[in-house]
Amino acid sequence: QVQLVESGGGLVQPGGSLRLSCAASESIFNISALGWYRQAPGKGRELIAAITNDNNTHFGDSVKGRFIISRDNAKNTVYLQMNSLKPEDTAVYYCRAVLAYDIVYWGKGVQVTVSG
Repeated sequence: QVQLVESGGGLVQPGGSLRLSCAASESIFNISALGWYRQAPGKGRELIAAITNDNNTHFGDSVKGRFIISRDNAKNTVYLQMNSLKPEDTAVYYCRAVLAYDIVYWGKGVQVTVSG
């Protein structure tokens, strides 16, 4: 079983930046895809960004041009660099890993609050 631990959340002013990290309990080298999702109060969970094991990336429309996803296989970590943050980016952010046979693991989430 893969454990995912998110970190780097917090309170930031509009226009600011944060970098989230998701550390996996084992090698991510062969993980098919790693992604970041978020869930705001009263809303469903939405895909923000994903990266495959050959470094193809995908971003949700609401964050294109502002967020960057990357992975460091040596550190078993995936990152989400969030720039030009807006109040509507406020949510709990979750890390997700997809393994072979579509086995999925989730982290417990980290709070990001954008407020001035």
